[in-house]
Amino acid sequence: MSQDILNTAKLVHQMALQKIQSIPEELFDIQPAQFNNTIRWHVGHIVVSLNQFLSISVPYDFELPESYIGLFNTGTKPADWTITPPTKEELIQNISGQLERLAGLSASALEQPLKQPIDLGKMHFETAGEMVNFTLIHEAMHIGNISSMLKVIEQERA
Repeated sequence: MSQDILNTAKLVHQMALQKIQSIPEELFDIQPAQFNNTIRWHVGHIVVSLNQFLSISVPYDFELPESYIGLFNTGTKPADWTITPPTKEELIQNISGQLERLAGLSASALEQPLKQPIDLGKMHFETAGEMVNFTLIHEAMHIGNISSMLKVIEQERA
């Protein structure tokens, strides 16, 4: 089962990478009125969240620039940015690097209990596998948000 989780993690992250690569960068910073954030924010949030969730659950070492937390953490938004965010290419490089790290994880790492259980709202996680599963759901949700946002942007530009 743990190998299935890892295979799915790689697949979901690869799907995110392909989706992001297909979007022209000039659409990354358009914020339709129906949304709180932009495509660039969602992409950066995927990068930051994967790093945070994996670093607390499995042996995972992937360094991001310090500025990413202030730009893309939960509760942030582009309207509050005071620094220039990373380019599409930089974000893609980070996602690609994360994908390489995911490929290097062992299935046995997912069987391990967390150093201490983690509560996120009403969710409770005790094993690395539970945390990685949540990470997949979270990432897929943001891919869906990006797809929805892209449809709105394209329709408004037509």
